[in-house]
Amino acid sequence: MTRCINYPLYLDPGCGRMLRRRVGVVFTAVLLTPAFVLLFLTSPDLSGEQVLVSRVAELRERLHHAEMVNQERLHDVILLSQKFTSLIQPHMNNGSAAPYGSLSVEARELLSNMSRATPDMHLPSIYSYLPHLLRYPDATAPAFKLSRGRQSATMVLGVPTVKRQVQSYLMTTLGNLIQSMTTEEMTQCLIVVFVAEWDLDYVRQVASQIERKFPEHLESGLLEVISPPQSFYPDMNQLRQTLGDPMERVRWRTKQNLDFAFLMMYAQPKGTFYVQLEDDIQTKKGYIATMKNFALQKTAEKKNWFVLDFCQLGFIGKMFKCVELPYLVQFFIMFYNDKPVDWLLDYLIQTKICNLDKDPKHCKKAKDNVWIHYKPSIFQHVGTHSSLKGKVQKLKDKQFGKIQLYFPHENPPAVVETNIKPYKTYTLQRAYKGESYFWGLLPQQGDTLLLRFQPPVSLKGFLFRSGNVEHPSDRLYNTSVEVEPVRVPRTLPSSLKRTKDGYVVVGEFDDMGVAQGTVDAASLGVIKALRLSVHVESDNWAILSEIHIQTTDSR
Repeated sequence: MTRCINYPLYLDPGCGRMLRRRVGVVFTAVLLTPAFVLLFLTSPDLSGEQVLVSRVAELRERLHHAEMVNQERLHDVILLSQKFTSLIQPHMNNGSAAPYGSLSVEARELLSNMSRATPDMHLPSIYSYLPHLLRYPDATAPAFKLSRGRQSATMVLGVPTVKRQVQSYLMTTLGNLIQSMTTEEMTQCLIVVFVAEWDLDYVRQVASQIERKFPEHLESGLLEVISPPQSFYPDMNQLRQTLGDPMERVRWRTKQNLDFAFLMMYAQPKGTFYVQLEDDIQTKKGYIATMKNFALQKTAEKKNWFVLDFCQLGFIGKMFKCVELPYLVQFFIMFYNDKPVDWLLDYLIQTKICNLDKDPKHCKKAKDNVWIHYKPSIFQHVGTHSSLKGKVQKLKDKQFGKIQLYFPHENPPAVVETNIKPYKTYTLQRAYKGESYFWGLLPQQGDTLLLRFQPPVSLKGFLFRSGNVEHPSDRLYNTSVEVEPVRVPRTLPSSLKRTKDGYVVVGEFDDMGVAQGTVDAASLGVIKALRLSVHVESDNWAILSEIHIQTTDSR
C-alpha cells in the first residue's frame, strides 16, 4: 500500500483497483453506520420503528419514480439517435466524411454505431390510436398553462373541470382541498386544475378567478392551471355510436376519457403518487396524510397495489403510482370511443389480474389485492348537476359522513328581520343563532337583512359567507354591509360613505360571496344596527352559511 501511495495510479492499474475497493468499503461504512446506530442503540419504540418502515417505503417509491424518469430520458436518447441515423445515413452510404467534420475518434465511432441501427420494427405510440395528432405538432402541449413548474411532489392531485350549465363548484372544491392541508403538505403537493374547455377566453376567466382567490398558492407552486388544445381530440362528429348510447353521451364520455389521459400524461413526471379527483367534491382535514400513510403502509407490506380507493363513487379519490400511469393512459387512448372511463379502469384491472378459467369470486378476490379500498371514505361528491347537459345526479358516499353546510358563531343579542322569503325552516333567525343557515328565495333590488343589536354594541369586525358546498352559486352579489351608529358622526373618514337614511357603508360582498371587514370604533362609536342591502336583482336564491359579529367583548 505504501508503494501505491507514492506511485502514479495510472502506471499501476492494480493500485487503482485496490484504492477503489477501499474507498468503496469506507463509503459503504459511512452510509450504513447511521442505520446500524439507529437499529441497535434506540429503544424498542414501535412508533419509531413504524416511522422508519414508512420512510423506507417512501424511499422505495421515490426510487421507482426516479427509475421512470431515467427510462424516459433513455427513450429521448433513443429517439435522438434515430434522428442522427436518418441524418448521417446518406453520407455513410456515399462514403463521405462530411457529417463528422472535426469530431474526435470516439464521437465518430459512436455515430457510426448509431448508423448501423436500422429500425426494422414500428413501435406503437399515441399516434397509432390518435393518428390525427401527426398533423398538429402542438397537439400534445397545453394550450394554456399557468405554472411555477413544481417538480418532485409527493402527491399530485388532478382536478378536471368543465363549464357547467347551472353552477360551478370549482372554487369551493379548491378552497376545501387547500384548507384541509397542513403548511408542510402545501410544500409537498401539487394541485393541477385541468380546464377541459377549448374556449381560451373561458379558460382565462377561470384562471383569473383562481388568481384572485388563491394568489399565494399559485405563487408558491401548489396550484397550476392548464387546458388542452382542441387539436388533441379527434373529430367528435365522426365517433362510432357504442353501447347504444345517444351520440351526445358518446361524445361526452369520449371527451372525458381523453381529458383524463391528457391530464395524467401531464401529471406523471411531476410526483410520486397521483390522485384523480373531480371539481365538485369535499374532503376532510388530514386527507393528505391519510392517503400518504396508507400508500406507504401497503408498500411496506409489499402489497403490489395498482389502485388505492379513497371514495366509493366513480373515479373520485383513486390513487395511482405515477410510474404506472402509462398503463391507464394507453388503455384510455386505445378504447376512448368504446366505454366510460370508470368502466375502462375496471376492465384494465380485470385484464391484468383475472384468470378466465376461474369463477367470478376468484376474480373479485384477485382484484381486491390490487384495488384496495380505504374506509371510511375521505372524499364526498357534492355536485347535483352533471357536466353532461340535463343530467342530475345526487350520488353520495354513505361512508363519508355529514358535510358541514354552515358555520355557527356566538353572536351578540339582536332582533333580526328580512323581507327575503325564507325556504322552509332556513330562516335568518336560526342562522344568526348558529342553528342552521339562511336560505332565501331570489333576492330583489332593495331587499335587506337587518340585525338590531339589543343592547347596542361596540363593533370590531364582521364576517358574512354566502353559499355552501352543496349550493355554491346561491350567493349574495352586489350587496353592501352597512351600520347605524347610535350617534351619527358629523364627519366620516374619506374611505366611508353615508347612505341617505343615515347608515354608513363599511363593506361589500366580493365575487366569491364573502363580506369581511373591520369597523373603526373610534370614528363610528357604538352601533345599534347592521344591515345587508341588495342592490341588484339575483337570478339565484341566496344562502348565508356563516354570520359572525365580532365586538370588543368577543373572545
